[in-house]
Amino acid sequence: MGWLFYTDGRVKSYADEKAEITRLCTFEGDTRQTDLVKACKVGSTWYAAARVTNRDGTSVEDATYVTDPDGSITFGAVFLTAYDDGCWGYKDMEESAGPNESRAPLSLLALLSELRDPESYAQDWRQRCRDWASIPDYDEGDKIKLATPVTLTDGSTCQIVTATHYRRGRQKRRCYRIEETGGLVRLSKATLAGSELLSSAKGAASPVLAEYLAGRE
Repeated sequence: MGWLFYTDGRVKSYADEKAEITRLCTFEGDTRQTDLVKACKVGSTWYAAARVTNRDGTSVEDATYVTDPDGSITFGAVFLTAYDDGCWGYKDMEESAGPNESRAPLSLLALLSELRDPESYAQDWRQRCRDWASIPDYDEGDKIKLATPVTLTDGSTCQIVTATHYRRGRQKRRCYRIEETGGLVRLSKATLAGSELLSSAKGAASPVLAEYLAGRE
């Protein structure tokens, strides 16, 4: 399915978007009904968990999903969204279609029914979401070794950095101080995949805490 844009201006805010995602995930057929269980927005993408039940109370039989104990199945959906000339639009995909966007929170994944095929596109999508969630969120002052050197715009590279921040107006923005030069660089979350914590800011701030943390390693 392609993109669908609304030209009537009905969607203008986060609340409007969520209401529309809820509407799109809620419908009734002759024998089944679907209801939104949870929706989360990450960037411009909405992730949804939708539950399917049989209207007569019998268990849902499905070739893709294992039926849950209550007789329902819950699947994941991805809604790409954008504004074009003030008009909001979306492109929706069910998880088994193998969507590229894969940043659904673990709390949403936990709601989904088990999959029958361990090699399915949906299984691959869920794993990519888990891989994204596993990327560390470092604290201020943590020293980090990136999995691979990062090439900067001037052609130089960096691999050991320290988490810090800079201010733009009233906002604090995360950046990283380069070990070799002391310069600052912005790094995407994807760049931190596979990185290693060399020293913890928490441990450095307190000798007692450092000793405690060392004893747990």
